[in-house]
Amino acid sequence: MATVILFHSIRGLRALERDAAARLRALGHSVITPDLFGGQVVGSVDEGFALKDAIGWRGLCERAEAAVAGQPVSAVLGGFSFGAAIASHLWERRPQTSGVLLLHSIVGIPENARDGVPVQLHLADPDIYEPAEDVAEWLALAGRSAIALEDFTYPGAGHLYTDASLPDYDAEATRLTWSRVERFLAGL
Repeated sequence: MATVILFHSIRGLRALERDAAARLRALGHSVITPDLFGGQVVGSVDEGFALKDAIGWRGLCERAEAAVAGQPVSAVLGGFSFGAAIASHLWERRPQTSGVLLLHSIVGIPENARDGVPVQLHLADPDIYEPAEDVAEWLALAGRSAIALEDFTYPGAGHLYTDASLPDYDAEATRLTWSRVERFLAGL
């Protein structure tokens, strides 16, 4: 079974991440969900970005690095939306990761990404935060890289479609996403 480090969205550590962790733990995976906002949860994306800015990108990255310090270097790195950016920051510092799970966001692919590292991407289509031209450019870059990418899009779903507390929620897209994530982790 895998060790999975799963970072929260811009809204903070909420039921979305806790439920995802519980789901994966029930399958035998070890999952940690670092709280980069120190217990603060916000009600909107704008409030989340204001909190992110107040802490600062560097401060958030330092918190993330401290949270994973004792975890295996092979741990899967993953995140929900903003959390995927944090996972990407760590990916560069932890190239031995056994996999990368990107939920609701495209991120930078580090130059030192290991050949054949499995990466799974799940995006709404269209996504208000990930314009189609940016996604196409990212997919082309990923295709030229050495990563082993599986990418999935979910037509008509909202940006954070796995979050049952938001209007973005899409039950079928969520079901498909988690079945694919489960298969991904089982294959590592």
